[in-house]
This record gives sequence, C-alpha cells and structure tokens, in this order.
Amino acid sequence: MPDQTVELSAEDTKLVTLARHSRTRVGAAEGAAVRDQDGRTYAAATVSLPHLTLSALQAAVAQAASAGATKLEAAAVVTEAGALEEAGLAAVRDLAPGAPIHLAGPSGVVTGTVA
Repeated sequence: MPDQTVELSAEDTKLVTLARHSRTRVGAAEGAAVRDQDGRTYAAATVSLPHLTLSALQAAVAQAASAGATKLEAAAVVTEAGALEEAGLAAVRDLAPGAPIHLAGPSGVVTGTVA
C-alpha cells in the first residue's frame, strides 16, 4: 500500500514514536497511534487474546472513539509487515475518510503513507 518515503510534521513524528514505543513495550507485532480532532493522541499495541483479537490500529481507533473522538487527523503504524492490514485501515476510515496513515518499520523509519 505505501508507495513512498515521506517526511513528517512534528505531530505525525510523535505518532510514529508513540506507536513504536507501544509495540516495543509489550513485544507486540504492531504498535499504532492516532490523533483526534482535538489533538489528543491514543496509542495501542496488537491485542491477541483467546476471545479478543485487535490489530494495533483497531485498538488505537477504539480508544479514540471510546474517549469521544468523532474525527481523526492522522494515524501511524509500526510493523514489520510491508502493508497495512485491512481491518485497521477500515477502522480509521470510519472516522477519517482522508486522514493520512503512516507506515513505519520497527526502527521508526517511515516507509510510506496511505492517504
């Protein structure tokens, strides 16, 4: 999905940093962070339980929505995968049809953005 290396604003760089730390803190496959319409950020890691499975991006969007967010400005995912997973992408699109979603590798280097 991502098709270019991009330079990020300071706010979007913060999202990548939060996503990276969320992933590292729990040793998860992915970490993600989103920023809502008020500038609040929410970060999460992949959840894999016997009765609940969420991608990191789904979990971050769920946190934002449960806190009252009605729109997302941007999102970031840190993963070893080369593309965003569809369920997380769809969750972001529920609150933000055109918000950029930055994809970064485990080192935090952004490899592309889906708009």
